[in-house]
Amino acid sequence: MPEQKVYVFVYGTLRKNEPNHSLLSSAKMISRQCWMYGALYDTGLGYPVMLRSSDEKVYGECYQIPKKQLHTLDELEGYKGEDEENLYTREIHLVHMDSGIVEAYVYINPSFNIHSLKKIPHGDWKIYRLVSQLSLSYFAYGSCMDDERFKKSKVEHLFQDLIGRGVLSNYSLRYTRVAPDGGRADIVEGGSHVEGKVYRIGHQAVTYLYRREGVDNRMYRPTVVDIKTESGTLSDVLTFVVVDKQKETAPPEWYAREIIRGGSGTLNKAYISRLCAELQTKFNMMIRP
Repeated sequence: MPEQKVYVFVYGTLRKNEPNHSLLSSAKMISRQCWMYGALYDTGLGYPVMLRSSDEKVYGECYQIPKKQLHTLDELEGYKGEDEENLYTREIHLVHMDSGIVEAYVYINPSFNIHSLKKIPHGDWKIYRLVSQLSLSYFAYGSCMDDERFKKSKVEHLFQDLIGRGVLSNYSLRYTRVAPDGGRADIVEGGSHVEGKVYRIGHQAVTYLYRREGVDNRMYRPTVVDIKTESGTLSDVLTFVVVDKQKETAPPEWYAREIIRGGSGTLNKAYISRLCAELQTKFNMMIRP
């Protein structure tokens, strides 16, 4: 009989590059950019806690594991079984991914006194901790590759530490955010790869990017990805993805030109040509490298 497998959604120390991720080292990652309804809080003990919510989102990762492996996660989370005195409860909830929706196990603790805890903004434990660092790596794949708007906003001095070309594997570039004049760039899980510029930035640059990407208005959200560079792989690199993804829409010509202009000279010429070819095939747009 085939081994029964289940999905599990993780949002804290079990995520990739986190202290307890070794418990999932042999598991199959289904999605790194997924979410479920809930509210996330900092316990102050080095890990977060998720509570139930019908109108807020918690972001994390989804894995497929053998069902018998749940007992290992149960031990970590202090779950002994139904009708037992548990630290966390193990429940099944809907998890939303770029590729669809699955039912997954998730560990929740509804007994924490939330009035004594700090709420984690944007529902992402990794971002919550990442942006507190003095400096971090940032992956620009869309119009933020172009220096012209940095100059117009007088923030070009915040983006002088260019590490170089970065490659994000198993993602695709799509135009899924619909603005009044056309689509805006996004990265979607699945596909070959997306190239972009990798910068080393500080707090001022993060503040600018949050404003530019409309984070407070839930246009884009901050997230982390692992990026391959010429000198090796960078883990937990900041980037931004569209919150409410829509059917692809043709970008305005000026915006498409910003992407191509910004990537030229840093990104692989073959990749730039591919972007131009996709613009022509999908939207009948003629943009020259």
